[in-house]
Amino acid sequence: MIDENPTPFRQFMYPPGHPRIDDLKGLDAYEYREVAKTPGTFTGGLIAGWEPLYLNDFTGITADGQVIDGLYPLTPADPGEEAPVADMLSAAEALFAACSADEAEKLRYPVDAVEWQTWANPEFMQFDTGLRLEFASEQVQQAALGLVRASLSDEGFALTHSMMLINGFLGEVVGLENILGEFSYNFAVYGTPDLRAPWGWQLYGHHCAVNCLVVEGRMTISPVFHGAEPNEIDAGPHAGLRSFDDRVDAGTDLIACMSESQRAEAVIYEQIVDPAMPEGRIHPGDERHLAGAFQDNRVIPYEGVRVGALDARAQEAVVDLVGTFLRILPEGPRRAKVREVRNHLNESYFSWIGGTEPGDVFYYRFQSPVLLVELDHHCGVFLDYDVPQRFHVHTLMRVPNGNDYGRAWVRQWQRSRT
Repeated sequence: MIDENPTPFRQFMYPPGHPRIDDLKGLDAYEYREVAKTPGTFTGGLIAGWEPLYLNDFTGITADGQVIDGLYPLTPADPGEEAPVADMLSAAEALFAACSADEAEKLRYPVDAVEWQTWANPEFMQFDTGLRLEFASEQVQQAALGLVRASLSDEGFALTHSMMLINGFLGEVVGLENILGEFSYNFAVYGTPDLRAPWGWQLYGHHCAVNCLVVEGRMTISPVFHGAEPNEIDAGPHAGLRSFDDRVDAGTDLIACMSESQRAEAVIYEQIVDPAMPEGRIHPGDERHLAGAFQDNRVIPYEGVRVGALDARAQEAVVDLVGTFLRILPEGPRRAKVREVRNHLNESYFSWIGGTEPGDVFYYRFQSPVLLVELDHHCGVFLDYDVPQRFHVHTLMRVPNGNDYGRAWVRQWQRSRT
């Protein structure tokens, strides 16, 4: 369901000549990277806060600081749950063939490289991992998209590419095509593409980050960040494109089918910016998100209502909500992940911040031992508003307890070969 009266993002555009926009005009990605580090600026403050988290030894997100062992046994994919590895191999070969020797070398990393952890979703580059697609040839750009397309479901590729298209649209709208473009993204390949051995790829940049790994026919896609400001394109060749209505509606449908007491338990703060929140609960960049970039080892305690305490109808609404995030996976791996999530529903929690009436802005989180997803409505970055709006949406997906980047599987694979 699309809002009958969506907030018109164009009323929040900065006026011509405003320094928020004009100060960035003419900078390329590498020049802006240096400007963004300036102490005392908004971006400089974000970077200073994230720097201590860069490239730490990977543990994984946990609920209490202790990784739950045995959640991700490395066994070959069950029949009907296989990843499209053969198609991915062909697409990876096409990508390498499109690259020069120097590009192919820059593109590749070991499968367990710490560079997996360099992804980020702001528009300024913090790590120049892999190839910067905006400076690559169209052939390389399309080949990289070809590998993404071969790996994801049709819906997953469409959503991922939509984030890139909306980013380019935003650049056109605000006059910053130099740093907000369809291909203002980095792309890297980890490991040697193979039918059985672990390997994968990474795409990241403004409002879009996808990490994909396959091994023994199995697939995990995490961390994943999809976001948009605005969440629609209202002009040009892609006019009519919208994103996240399914995830927003799944949240409101779920909260509506809870009993009054269950809803009271799920809603941990009644306002999107609540005076009852402790200091630091709202991050200047992530806002209410807890599992964003550089949070690979964060301890995130369970909050809200236990899913196992909900009635059958509400539990199915939870599965439906989770399904809007898992659509990124191709059919086989998606089936495997849904089964895994269902097996842990009794240990899962759902929490909510903000209003529960139609049109309200809000945040929600589903958290289980094997999956964490978040959705949040955000304040303006390239549009001028300081109260969260429904047209600025951030969403995240993580695999807690050590299997972001498929790391639990990779470590098991490596131990089995020693």
